[in-house]
Amino acid sequence: MVEAAAALAADSNRFALEAIEAPGKQSCRPESRQQALYDIRCTSRRTWRNQSPLPTSPHPLRPRLSPALGTLLLLLALNLFNYIDRYILPGEVPLIQREFHSTDAQMGLLTTALFAFYTLAAPLTGWLGDRFRRKPLIIAGAVLWSVATLGTAWVHDYRTLFIRHALVGVGEATFGIFAPAVLADFYPERDRNRILSIFYLAIPVGAALGYLAGGEMGTLWGWRAPFFLFAIPGLAIAALYGWIGREPERGSCDRVRPTADRATVLGLFRNPAFLTATLGLATLTFAMGGISAWVPTFLERFAQMPLNGADRMVGVITVVDGIAGTLVGGWLAQRWLRTNYRALYLLSFWSVALTLPCGALVFFGPPAWAIPALFAAEFFLFLNTGPLNAAIVNSVSAPVRATAISFNLLCIHLFGDLFSPTIIGMISDHARSLRLGLGATLVFLVISAVILRTGARFAPPLEETG
Repeated sequence: MVEAAAALAADSNRFALEAIEAPGKQSCRPESRQQALYDIRCTSRRTWRNQSPLPTSPHPLRPRLSPALGTLLLLLALNLFNYIDRYILPGEVPLIQREFHSTDAQMGLLTTALFAFYTLAAPLTGWLGDRFRRKPLIIAGAVLWSVATLGTAWVHDYRTLFIRHALVGVGEATFGIFAPAVLADFYPERDRNRILSIFYLAIPVGAALGYLAGGEMGTLWGWRAPFFLFAIPGLAIAALYGWIGREPERGSCDRVRPTADRATVLGLFRNPAFLTATLGLATLTFAMGGISAWVPTFLERFAQMPLNGADRMVGVITVVDGIAGTLVGGWLAQRWLRTNYRALYLLSFWSVALTLPCGALVFFGPPAWAIPALFAAEFFLFLNTGPLNAAIVNSVSAPVRATAISFNLLCIHLFGDLFSPTIIGMISDHARSLRLGLGATLVFLVISAVILRTGARFAPPLEETG
């Protein structure tokens, strides 16, 4: 058992290391002009070692941070604060309710407002991303959501808080669409699972820090303080990205043949690999969005935990499971891809299927089992983070990738978490049972599992273009 654990740890370290070194291991198309401009090394490892950007000298030069790695780290940092800002509010629901005397349905409507404006902005931002440079658009989105978060410090009524939350959704829409498209152009198809698994580590870590900030800082200093403190780093990182971040040429590392179904907007609606991944993620997002908005309050009511204790527990579980689940899921999918090109879909299916019994135990089991079951459920749920997003990115070609991601975001929020927090709140108010409201999410997990298993039939082979 010890030897197996050591082997798993060694493979996980190698997985992370290979993700960073991926541009040096894969061969992207040599005609990319942007590669020469930005010194993106997408040739073989031997060629990388033999090349020297400057004349040789008796004094060895320190290796510079590659544009791909530097951009990945900056986008990862922006994504981290994106999710911190988003999840502060769910950690403070009872505190805000006490001041504004709002109902569960009204609090759920705040999250609905964020995703409604996120969803409405997605089609336009996707269109812009396929026609204009994505770097300034990413910066504009980060500045908008950070300024809106900063402004929460001066909110003193429910209506203003609603408007603030809607503006955050517009800012997040730009970043959520453009960042994966930029990273996809730095790395070929087989490496995108690794890179996106690292990029999406920001989801569990940011959500956990948001819950902790809301519960701990909100309890100590008032619910407005966390919004103020965590808005400033977002502005600083956006400025740093504007200074040193790079944008690769579109499609410079694509190796799968760009067919009509993959490379045109109308083709997206005839692309079963894209549609099943999108609909599978949409039904999964309905469950995840509703659960994340209400689970601290659920633990406070049914596990007899104080709010700050519930937020702390959810934060710890989310960050531990998020990091472990995302890395393990990405590592398993990467190994599975060596023998089965359908691995991204199949691993996502098993991730959802294994979550179901654990989720049922959380919502309907004895209170003593709520925390252990929640720990297991989140671990299984995070296994699909990198693989499912990589499946979506790989299912389309560069000319319509931003549009495809925007359509994906439109679907996963319109049919996913846009209404689920409000629906759960309404069921809770009507039935006087938050258990029943959260229990409705299990139905959507079943639907997601069926769609993802079907989608494996349409997974595109990761073949090289001739």
